Amino acid sequence: GVYERGASEEGGRWTFHRKVHREFEVLFGNLQFQVRLTNFGHIGLFAEQRENWDWMREVIRARMQRTNQRNLYVLNLFGYTGGSTLACSQAGAHCVHVDAAKGVVDWARKNAALSGLEDRPIRWLVDDALKFVRREERRGHTYQAIILDPPTFGRGPKGEVFKIEHDLTPLLEACRSLLAEDALFVLYSCHTPGFTPITMRNQLDIVVGGRKGEVEAGEMTIPEQQPDPARSRLLPSGVYARWLAPE
Repeated sequence: GVYERGASEEGGRWTFHRKVHREFEVLFGNLQFQVRLTNFGHIGLFAEQRENWDWMREVIRARMQRTNQRNLYVLNLFGYTGGSTLACSQAGAHCVHVDAAKGVVDWARKNAALSGLEDRPIRWLVDDALKFVRREERRGHTYQAIILDPPTFGRGPKGEVFKIEHDLTPLLEACRSLLAEDALFVLYSCHTPGFTPITMRNQLDIVVGGRKGEVEAGEMTIPEQQPDPARSRLLPSGVYARWLAPE
């Protein structure tokens, strides 16, 4: 199918060359997802994040095996349909999943059930990201890991407006106070045009501050399927930066 972006807030439209289901399930990255062909072009599955999901599983499991830590808490802001939340949950973390849209939080819970994770310790919250982070700051709550994938523009459950050019820096500054002394990682990704790996790396430092550790930044991509993988082209699909604490 082909998606054509519309000029209004109602979204665009799909054109199909044969009859297809508008909803179906797929197994991807060791997780089961419900895919929906929405009017906004999103299908609820972000294949470009697969490498990040694998990385988070690996570092969480390594920390738990090395330290016997059993209460590793992950905060996922703008969690959408839950891929990052579910990957961390698979590895044994306690997760707090925050998104402003009830419909996509319900969708994420559906994906958790499909992946056999419905009984894992995951808190599903419909909330404005910045308001939630500031409340957590006042409560003195901290997390061993923070994940952010902010949109260019979004609305909160009570009509709050998020504009990345105005609201990102205050959010990153607030997240800094939620990073625990024994923090493991921060993953920050974005799909906003004009953001580069260097931009992301600089903004990640607002959260991490002067902490020691390893920082990576780069493009997220989706590889083309080819009989010869060496000839596969890469579809650019956003940028990321991530920090990992030293062992």
